[in-house]
Amino acid sequence: MKQETWLFAVCTVFFVLIAPAYWLITSDWTGTSALTMTALLTLMVALYLGVHAAKMDPRPEDRKEAEIADGAGELGFFPPYSWWPLWCSLTLGTCVYATAMEAWWLFIIGGVLGMVTLCGWVFEYYRGEHAH
Repeated sequence: MKQETWLFAVCTVFFVLIAPAYWLITSDWTGTSALTMTALLTLMVALYLGVHAAKMDPRPEDRKEAEIADGAGELGFFPPYSWWPLWCSLTLGTCVYATAMEAWWLFIIGGVLGMVTLCGWVFEYYRGEHAH
């Protein structure tokens, strides 16, 4: 995870340098605060990855003497297709639309449907075709 740590550290340096330059050029509080928060978020991720990279054994891509065969094997669990993200996004879109139109009754309907679809997405591997 050392490459990822360096990637986020470089992004942090970039945003730390860009935020004051943006303020000097535009005097815009909104963009400056967004760039500052982005710098802090990339710093947080870089610190998290750096701490975990120091605690764990190096992965094959972190070692200079590693061979291609060292990375062979199972890479993890990749879920099959799922329709639940589509329904979750549609209910979220309904809630956002209801908020914009101040239709609180539609927001409540979207919230209830959103809870149902989120439960379906979370528990999709406990029943049906892909049950474990």
